[in-house]
Amino acid sequence: MRLSTVILPIHRWSEGQKIWRRAEDLGFHTAYTYDHLSWRSFRDGPWYGALPTLTAAAGATERLRLGTLVTSPNFRHPVTLAKELIALDDISDGRITLGIGAGGNGFDATALGQEAWTPKERADRFAEFVPLLDRLLTEDVVSERGTFYSADEVRNIPGCVQRPRLPFAVAATGPRGLRLAARHGQAWVTTGDPKLFEDGTPEQSLEALRGQIAKLGKACAEIGRDVEPMEMVLLTGFTPDRPLDSFDAFVDFAGKHFELGFTELVVHMPIADSVFAADESVFEKIATDALDQLR
Repeated sequence: MRLSTVILPIHRWSEGQKIWRRAEDLGFHTAYTYDHLSWRSFRDGPWYGALPTLTAAAGATERLRLGTLVTSPNFRHPVTLAKELIALDDISDGRITLGIGAGGNGFDATALGQEAWTPKERADRFAEFVPLLDRLLTEDVVSERGTFYSADEVRNIPGCVQRPRLPFAVAATGPRGLRLAARHGQAWVTTGDPKLFEDGTPEQSLEALRGQIAKLGKACAEIGRDVEPMEMVLLTGFTPDRPLDSFDAFVDFAGKHFELGFTELVVHMPIADSVFAADESVFEKIATDALDQLR
């Protein structure tokens, strides 16, 4: 059982570095950040780049794993992303996890001047993006000619500190994404069923998650992979539950989701006057004591 956190890249580093160090001091397994150009209600406020933020966080911490949750093809290319990830993995001494997903139709989708891709178009690109990125992070020289992404004699020497490459945590709920998770992921990420967020119940959410896990198992079975070694990550805050309302509420929430098969729960570091507002004392007690209640 692992408990991790998300630190949004909204703070000047003079303040942000204290938050990343606090995440390490609280004992979180991993601290992730969103890899967006801007995001929802934070669009008109400060928002910094994910990879430079993680690079700075690597220098400010020693044990804490670091990662994106999630990177997408919306404004990334596998060739340039691979080069940056190899450098980041080296700077952090092998503490990086790449959370990666197909992207959505938010602000990132049109920031480069293009029309927002349809769900099928996002899936088509993701199906090329992930395998090419996998090759770029594991092979010294890569050439590939794809419909959307290509590489021409690209060198990535010496490769990742983590071997054969840094781990992928693939965010997916549809059949094509789950197949990518099964083939390329060391972990699978979900936020639950978005249709249940406002009007569903916690019980309905658990059932939806059970169904997603079953589909992941089927995708793994199709390629002869055992689903058990794969880490299963739930990014909280997008289901009908309110696990940060109290310590007991979180312990109950965590117990039910670990029973489903999740191995890592991710909670957002509190941000006052936002959708991620939470009582700091409750949050700290959850971070330091909750998992002990479940062992």
